[in-house]
Amino acid sequence: MKALASLDPPRGQPRLLLMFVARGFGSMNVFDLDQALVNDYERFARSFTLIRAPDIQQQVKELYASDRFWPEPLVSINPRFESGDAIDRLVANGTLHSATGSVFRSKPLSLYRHQAQAVAKAATRQSFVVTTGTGSGKSLCFFIPIIDAAVRARAAGEARRTRAVVIYPMNALANSQREEIDKFIKQSGLPDYLRPTFARYTGQESAEERERIREAKPDILLTNFMMLELLMTRQNGLDRAVIANAHGLDYLVLDELHTYRGRQGADVAMLVRRVRDRLCPATAPVCIGTSATMATDVTISHFAGQLGAVDEAIAQTIDNDSVLRHKRDLLLSISGVGETLAGVVLAELPGPDVLRSSAEVVAYAGLNPRQHQSGTSIDRVTRISKIGNAVLRAALYMPAMSAMRYNPAVAALVTRLKSRGRLNRKQIVIAAMRKLLVLCFGVRANLSTRP
Repeated sequence: MKALASLDPPRGQPRLLLMFVARGFGSMNVFDLDQALVNDYERFARSFTLIRAPDIQQQVKELYASDRFWPEPLVSINPRFESGDAIDRLVANGTLHSATGSVFRSKPLSLYRHQAQAVAKAATRQSFVVTTGTGSGKSLCFFIPIIDAAVRARAAGEARRTRAVVIYPMNALANSQREEIDKFIKQSGLPDYLRPTFARYTGQESAEERERIREAKPDILLTNFMMLELLMTRQNGLDRAVIANAHGLDYLVLDELHTYRGRQGADVAMLVRRVRDRLCPATAPVCIGTSATMATDVTISHFAGQLGAVDEAIAQTIDNDSVLRHKRDLLLSISGVGETLAGVVLAELPGPDVLRSSAEVVAYAGLNPRQHQSGTSIDRVTRISKIGNAVLRAALYMPAMSAMRYNPAVAALVTRLKSRGRLNRKQIVIAAMRKLLVLCFGVRANLSTRP
C-alpha cells in the first residue's frame, strides 16, 4: 500500500513531498514522483478552462512551462548511521553489567557505532564529545555508561550518592529526558536495590520534592546550568545537602554543547571548573558533551579536554616566568586563594601604574556600591555597580566564601559587619570579595597591604 501527499506551498517556497512506501514494494525514484505530481496537478489546474485564443493559450503554456507555479522540490534524506555492537554482546563481553542489559533490553537494541564507541570510552574513563546528527541517539551515549556505573556501584554495595549531573540548556529537554529514562528503568524488572534512581532539579520542583531529592541521593541529577550555579552558591541547608550528595562525582554531561558560547560559554566554563574543584578533588570526572550542530573538526583533545589544557597552559606560562611564579606563590599564601583565582588575578588585574588605590581596584572589578537613584527601587537595597571586570567578579566569589571562614583578615571583617546587624548575607559576601581582591592586589603590585 502506498500513500502520497503533496503540499502546495506559497509562491517561492519549496514543495514538501511526503512519501510512504509499504514494505514489499520496490524502490521509487523521488524525482520521477515529483514530476508525476506536477504533471497531474497541471492537468487538474488547466481542466477548468478551455482557452480558444491562440495567443493567450501560448502565454499560459509558457507560464506553466516556466515552473512559476511550483519551485524546485525540497528533498530531505535521513542519514544512515553505521551499526555497532548490540547491548547483549556488550553484556556478554563484560563491557556492561547484566543489569544494565535489562534496562536497555525493552526491544532488541543494537547500538550505532558512535554509541558503542562512547560506551567503550566511558568504560576507560575518557572524556569525549558526540557530534552526530539529529536522531542519532546521542543521549544513549552518556545514559548507558552512567546507568552502568550506577548499577555496578549498587551491586557492590557502595554508599548511595549522586554519580552523574546532566546539564541541559532548557528545562523542556530535562523533562523529556526524564520521561525517557523512566520508560527504560520501569520495564527493566530490576529489584529495588539494583534499580538506578534519577531526579530533576531545575527549579520546577516543590519544597517537598526537593526534600525528597536530598534524602534519596539519586544516582543521576538532571538540571540546568543556572540551577547548578545556585546549588554551588546557595547557603541554605537543603541545597548544600543536594550538592554535597554529589561529592566524588563520576560524570558531568553538557547536552546541546553548542548553546554555550560567548559570555554564557565563559560562565559555564567557570562553573565546570568550580564543580570539578569542589566535587572531584581526588579524581577528575568523565566529561561528556553532545551536539548535533557543532563542526566535525572539533576534536576530543581540543574540546572535551580544553579546560584542563588551558589550566595547564596557564600554570606552565607562570612557571616559566620567575616574576609571575613569585607573585603566584605569594598569592597562594593568602588563605582562600587557589590556582584558578591566582591565574585570573595575574591575567586580569592591572598593576599600580594603572590602579593607584584600593578604591580604584574595587571599582575596576565592579564591586563598588552603585549609587541609588530615587524612583529606581522601592526597597532601597544597596547593589554593586557591575561596571567592571566580570571575570574577576566570577573568579572571586567562591574563594571569598572560603576566605570568610579561613582567612583571618576576611573573617574579622565579616564579624564586624555582622555585629552591625544592618547588612544581609549577599552584601557581606560582596564585602569579603572586595577585601580578598585588595589583599591580592597588594601582592600583585608587590606592595604591603594591611590586613
